[in-house]
Amino acid sequence: MGRLDGKVAWVTGAGSGIGAATARSLGAEGATVVLSGRRREPLEEVAREIGAAASVEPCDVTDPAAVRAVVERITARSGRLDILVANAGVNVVERDWARLRPEDAAAMIAGNLTQAFHCALAVLPVMRAQRDGVLVFTASIAGRLVKLLSGPAYTAAKHGLVAMGHALNIQEGVNGIRATVILPGEVATPLLDKRPVPVPAEERARMLQPEDVADLVRYVVCLPPRVTLPEIWITPTWNRLHLAELDPAGMPRPATPPWE
Repeated sequence: MGRLDGKVAWVTGAGSGIGAATARSLGAEGATVVLSGRRREPLEEVAREIGAAASVEPCDVTDPAAVRAVVERITARSGRLDILVANAGVNVVERDWARLRPEDAAAMIAGNLTQAFHCALAVLPVMRAQRDGVLVFTASIAGRLVKLLSGPAYTAAKHGLVAMGHALNIQEGVNGIRATVILPGEVATPLLDKRPVPVPAEERARMLQPEDVADLVRYVVCLPPRVTLPEIWITPTWNRLHLAELDPAGMPRPATPPWE
């Protein structure tokens, strides 16, 4: 038996990277998993890997009506919704102040912060009725650190996401609802392709892998209801942000500074 037998989990951004790895991990633990993302094809591929307990709900999570419709369909089928993993996120190449366009800044806020509000607001009534539920938000160390690497719009959105998770725990803990914000360092996901300078394969191999973060999500959602982990950092041991700040005299440094 899996620790999540009988539970229903909704994972956004589930077509690749951390979201796909998380969907597989929760499915392996026995959960019924609903996968959402903008494109149906990658979602269906991940769902096939998981098996009969997985279903696909393509959705633009920046659209609140579409988000509510997904939650309504999940609860109509299953009668419950126990876990939300709000993992969707975006970034752009031209992210610094000199090149950032207003429309890209708006897209960063919508795709990294506003969408998480839409998902939380949609699932909370269901979880309140159950007197139980776990919400996990994939943020970033950019939600606590201000660096050149992530760009100002992404950084501001992830800071907001961290604050949102803490605010949820303040008000919803009395309803049996727990929120965890996970702050990964560099993860080898397709989002790296949006870096201004391509990240070489040898550097990606040293980073966190999607499965590392997925294992952490599984740990969080399998904790007993009495336990809340409001915020967790997870970083690679070969941390390029740290290396870039070390004394260059005899110290290892990345070939390309991570903010480039």
